[in-house]
Amino acid sequence: MAVFTIGDTHLSLGSSKPMDIFSGWDNYVCRLEENWRRLISDEDTVVIAGDVSWGISLEEAKQDFVFLNSLPGKKILMKGNHDYWWTTVKKMTEFLEANGLNTLSFLFNNCHVVDGTALCGTRSWLFDVGEPHDEKVMNRELGRLKMSLDAAGDLPKIAFLHYPPLCAGAHAEGVLELLHQYGVRRCYYGHLHGAAIRRAFQGERDGIEFRLVSADSVDFCPVKISI
Repeated sequence: MAVFTIGDTHLSLGSSKPMDIFSGWDNYVCRLEENWRRLISDEDTVVIAGDVSWGISLEEAKQDFVFLNSLPGKKILMKGNHDYWWTTVKKMTEFLEANGLNTLSFLFNNCHVVDGTALCGTRSWLFDVGEPHDEKVMNRELGRLKMSLDAAGDLPKIAFLHYPPLCAGAHAEGVLELLHQYGVRRCYYGHLHGAAIRRAFQGERDGIEFRLVSADSVDFCPVKISI
């Protein structure tokens, strides 16, 4: 049993938003599937750190869910800034159940425990909060991260975010404070693509190891996590 993660799969099997118009994204679905099947077994768990599908509704995202469901392992889906299909957990869970998508679940105001380690997280938000709307959204995301970390109790915790908590000299102060408060030692995040990958902070800072796992930054290959 192992845990893997990858972010920003940006699937569009049921919508007209192909990513292979962008440099480095050619044949990306096949590349992702080949790497996934090579590395991951049915006993493993994969956290997809947001921007899962371009579908704008659950029905439009269905083909993407079917594709993910066909791959080995249990998949835990997080919300990204482009997951317009995302609705309430109740509605999403009922949709999965109605369509026999039994290897998919959601990380939202909760945690998932694998082999005694809690997988926690939330979408998070931008660094440069300041406008009233941005501040409101960030505060909401901090509450969701806290709820997820609280759900883990005293278990060791790994954090997953969509937005980066650190980037090119900027940082999401509230997010970092919570990670330290709850003793998180590893944090994985996505969102950054192309030239922006160079702005990512990767490595250890103040006792926490950070790693970018957006699909193009890891060559469409899920990253194995030791637990």
